[in-house]
Amino acid sequence: MFDKNGDEIITVHDLSQALTLLGLDADFSELESTIQAHIKSGNDGLEFEDFVSLHHGGQQLQQQDHDQSAHEISQEESDLSEAFKVFDEDGDGYISAHELQVVLRKLGLPEATEIDRVEQMIFSVDRNQDGQVDFFEFKDMMRSVLISTS
Repeated sequence: MFDKNGDEIITVHDLSQALTLLGLDADFSELESTIQAHIKSGNDGLEFEDFVSLHHGGQQLQQQDHDQSAHEISQEESDLSEAFKVFDEDGDGYISAHELQVVLRKLGLPEATEIDRVEQMIFSVDRNQDGQVDFFEFKDMMRSVLISTS
C-alpha cells in the first residue's frame, strides 16, 4: 500500500503520503529523521525488511527477558489498537466492509471500487462469520501477515 510505484522501496514521501491519506498527519522532518536510521546505506528509502524493523522500533523479536517481552507485547498491542482505530471509523469495535472500503479508497487502491472484493477481504479474516472484523480477528490477521512476510 505504501509503495505506490512498485519499486519495492518506501520513501519518506511515500510514507508521509499514505499516513496523510489515512488522516494520520505526521511532521515530514520528524518522519524523515525517524526512518533515516532504518534505511540501508545506498538506498533512497525503506526496503520491506527495513519497514518491518521500523514498525518494531528496530528491536529484534527475540525474548531477551520477561520484562522486555512483556513491554514488546504491550507496545505491539497498542500499535495494533491504533491501526484498528484507523479502520473502525465509527468506533463501534468492528470493521465493516464499508469501513474497509473507505480506507482502501483513501489509499487509492483499486479494490475499493468493488464491494464484492471488499466483502471477500472481510470474509477471509472473519472467524466467527458475523460479517465484520473485531479487534481479535484483526490482531490475528496482522500477526499472520507479519509472520508470513518476515
